[in-house]
Amino acid sequence: MATLVSVNVGMPRDVPWRGRVVHTGVWKREVPGPHMVRRLNIDGDGQGDLAGHGGEQRAVLVYQLEAYRHWEEHLARSHLVPGSFGENFTVEGLADEDVCIGDRYRIGEAEVEVTQPRVTCFRVGMRMEEPRLPSLLVAHRRPGFYLRILTEGRVAAGDEIVLVARGRHGLSVADVDGLLYLPGHDPELLEAAQDIPALSPGWRESFRSMRKNGSGEASPAGIAVAEPPAWAGFRSLTVIDVVAESGSVTSYRLAGDGRLPAYLAGQFLTVRVTDAGDPAPVRTYSLSGDPGGGDYRISVKRETKGAVSSYLHAHLQAGTRLEVAAPRGGFVLAAGTGPVLLLSAGVGLTPVLAMLHELADEQDPRPVWWIYTTRDAQSHPFSSEVAELLARLPSSHSVICYTSPSHPLDPGVRAGRLTAETMAGLGLPVEADAYLCGPEGFMDDMSAYLADLGVDPTRIHTERFGSRSPINPGVVRAAGRPPHQPSGRPGAGPAVTFARSGLTTGWSEAYSSLLELAEACDVPTRWSCRSGVCHTGVTAVLSGDADYDISPLEPPGDDELLICSAQPTADLVLDL
Repeated sequence: MATLVSVNVGMPRDVPWRGRVVHTGVWKREVPGPHMVRRLNIDGDGQGDLAGHGGEQRAVLVYQLEAYRHWEEHLARSHLVPGSFGENFTVEGLADEDVCIGDRYRIGEAEVEVTQPRVTCFRVGMRMEEPRLPSLLVAHRRPGFYLRILTEGRVAAGDEIVLVARGRHGLSVADVDGLLYLPGHDPELLEAAQDIPALSPGWRESFRSMRKNGSGEASPAGIAVAEPPAWAGFRSLTVIDVVAESGSVTSYRLAGDGRLPAYLAGQFLTVRVTDAGDPAPVRTYSLSGDPGGGDYRISVKRETKGAVSSYLHAHLQAGTRLEVAAPRGGFVLAAGTGPVLLLSAGVGLTPVLAMLHELADEQDPRPVWWIYTTRDAQSHPFSSEVAELLARLPSSHSVICYTSPSHPLDPGVRAGRLTAETMAGLGLPVEADAYLCGPEGFMDDMSAYLADLGVDPTRIHTERFGSRSPINPGVVRAAGRPPHQPSGRPGAGPAVTFARSGLTTGWSEAYSSLLELAEACDVPTRWSCRSGVCHTGVTAVLSGDADYDISPLEPPGDDELLICSAQPTADLVLDL
């Protein structure tokens, strides 16, 4: 017979951690007497990060006394008290290998349903002062699980836990957890898991995304494995043409010994400029030409304080050799039949210009909207090229706005900024896929305007020059600092280059992982479990080698690594 041993609650609070502040509700304490269990949580309880915890599907977290005894022995801990693993219900019985997703139980006055295993979250490791714990919970097949509340009611320690109904397909919590996070993703089990009505939508979506191209091959933790790059590391390409596109933007066409591989419209190149500094600076530039043209074109804006862009403008000419990594990037034009919106500002038009090339080459029948804003005619690159491409499309629309125009305006150009009122007056199709690139404020505003017009936010795609947007769940955002060298003496180990951030620094054994080094440099990072399980921190390796102090439960794809647990073994260039 399974029994409720204790009820544990705790409201979110700010906790100092590694020089940051984390808003978390992982600190739970045992409370006496009956407690009311409601649809979203227990009275007196709360969650700090509602994106990963809480809500109807994760109202109550359950962990078992038997698991406590296991960890006391394995971690050489004693006197662990209920709530130490952040759970709301500490129970005797209900082992993860016995409880199935969709099982329904009666506890006191409440009826509950099992919806998913525990999320692999760094905060349980933070609470237990054991950073490896999220990985260990999965590896030892003891994650714990969440409940949905079907009938609200009072519960109390000592209540018997009675099985009311068994979940469809009989897949245990441990089985479903391992199906997502451990190698060997059985295709039949993946199909069965997606067919469990009680499984939370987030986990069902992860299982759907694990299947790749219908081949049966699955991706780790539901995070897509990047296609292998066209070549490894950097190779030397030759500048074959230099064209001034505007007063500040110059295009450089690059060629190899033969026809260069096609790329996906919207991707970028990473270049290493060996003569522009020591160590050689690395920068990323969007590809702006025809994706299948056989050569590559990048278009670089000369920035007043940009050492690399100034060097390229001053020194690159026909015949110059440039070290280039293969095209990469996930901001790409997706196949479809609905309308396409291409919105950009300034030099942010480069990746969407490549998309326009692809659409024009295919004479795509979809309605295509080209919406662009810049200061004036002198700062407007590619105007003739864009007009020619739009003319080749069966259904195209052009909206050009100059914020500080000279007069008279050219035909088809309007004065002023792209505002909410302007966008609302364009008659944009709300069923469109939108692709945005430009300054941060521009993309934030355009995304908001489009969402207000009724465009599905999941169909609004943005490309941000420089670092990717961080994913640091629960961390209270502080004022951002640009990437910088870490404090203290420079590391004497391999050189680590964060390509998007334009920073190279030496590795030091003071850091346990590349993630810790990136954080010391204020390079924006992405992570969740911080222990190599969730694959949120998967990062492309442009060149170099790394290894793991503790091997991940499932390795990422080739030319990728998990920054939360990897360390460099040679000079390393990362897409960060």
